[in-house]
Amino acid sequence: MDQNNEDNKGIDLSHALDDSSSRVKFKGEQQYVRPYYSDTPIIIQLVMKYSGGYIKDEKQAGYVLLGFVAVAIVIVFFFVMSGGSKARGPIPHGTSLTVPG
Repeated sequence: MDQNNEDNKGIDLSHALDDSSSRVKFKGEQQYVRPYYSDTPIIIQLVMKYSGGYIKDEKQAGYVLLGFVAVAIVIVFFFVMSGGSKARGPIPHGTSLTVPG
């Protein structure tokens, strides 16, 4: 690049953007595009979508999710209470207990 080029000295761009409205004009009023954001949580949207039409509004979907959580808690409680220890009979007389390790 030749920085000492004499052709570029006569160009004045200091006021090039001062009156930019004279070059581009829009007809009517300008509309802004706004993305659509729903206030409904995604999990409720999914419940409504995959319910097959049985759940029609957000309140019903909330009740279904609450019922699902309650059933899950009951199932977990059942497994924790029943699966922790197995009832074994008494150790027969004369059997020695050995601890692995």
